[in-house]
Amino acid sequence: MFWLILSLLSAFFESVKDLFSKKSLKNIDVYTVSLSFWLFSFPIILIALLITGIPEIKPGFWPILIVIGIIGPISHVLYMKAIGSSELSIVLPVIAFTPLFLLILSPIIVGEFPNLLGFVGVILIVFGSYVLNIKEKSKGYLRPFKMLLTEKGPRLMLIVAFIWALGANFDKIAIKNSSPIFYALCINIIFIIVLSILTLLKSKNPLGIMSSNLKILVPIGFFGGLGFITQMIAINMAYVSYVISIKRLSVIFGVLIGYFVFKEKNIKERLLGSIIMILGTLLIALS
Repeated sequence: MFWLILSLLSAFFESVKDLFSKKSLKNIDVYTVSLSFWLFSFPIILIALLITGIPEIKPGFWPILIVIGIIGPISHVLYMKAIGSSELSIVLPVIAFTPLFLLILSPIIVGEFPNLLGFVGVILIVFGSYVLNIKEKSKGYLRPFKMLLTEKGPRLMLIVAFIWALGANFDKIAIKNSSPIFYALCINIIFIIVLSILTLLKSKNPLGIMSSNLKILVPIGFFGGLGFITQMIAINMAYVSYVISIKRLSVIFGVLIGYFVFKEKNIKERLLGSIIMILGTLLIALS
C-alpha cells in the first residue's frame, strides 16, 4: 500500500506545482515560467539519478529522445499558456483526454488494443467533459463540447493532451531502453536548452525576471521534481497504469485549488465532471 501513498503524494505535488504556475503567470511570461520549471527541478532529478545510478543505454533510446525533445517543449509551453488563460477548474480536467487519445494511438505505435473497459472509460471521459460545462447547455446541447474548441484554455489543453498521449507511447519505448530517471534527466536537459533559446527570443530580461521572482518560481520546479520522484518510486512498487491513474487525482486537487484559492465558480459541476473523467481514466488503466 506504500505505492498508493506515494502516488497520492505525486498527485498532490503536481497540483501544488500548478498552483504556483497559475500564480506566477499573472505577472511572468509563459516562457520564463516553463524554463523555471525544468531548471529548478533539475537538481532533484539529478540527485535521484545519483542514487539509482546510470543504466545500460540501448540503441533505441536516442531516436526517441530526439522526438520527445522536439514535441515536449511545445507541449509544456502550451500547458502553461492554457493554465494562464483559463480557470484551473476548467482546463486541468481536459488532461483526462490523454487516455482517450492513447486508445487511438497505442494500437498504431506500440500495438496495444483496448477492451470493453477501455471503451467504457472513453465514454465516461467524454461524458465528464460535457458535465464540466453543463451550465452552457442552455445555449445548445452541443455547447459544452464546443467550448473545448472555442475557449482558448481548454482548446490548448486538448492539444497538450494529444501531444502527451503521443509522447507517452514514445516514453514507454525510451524507458525500456534506459531507465525512467535517466530518461527524465535527459529530457530535462533538452527542455532546458530548447526553452532557454525560446525564452531569450520571446522574453525581455528573463534572467532579471527569474532572479527577482525566485520565491514563486523555485517552488514550481521543486514540487514538480518531487512529484516526479514519488511517481518513479511508486512505479517501481506497482503497475504503471495504477500509479498514473492515482496521479490523475491531481486534476481534482487542481479544481479544489481553483475554487478555494482563485475563487473560481461552478465548482459543483466541474468537480463532478472531473471525478467522472478520473473514473474513466481508471477504467482505461485497468483495461
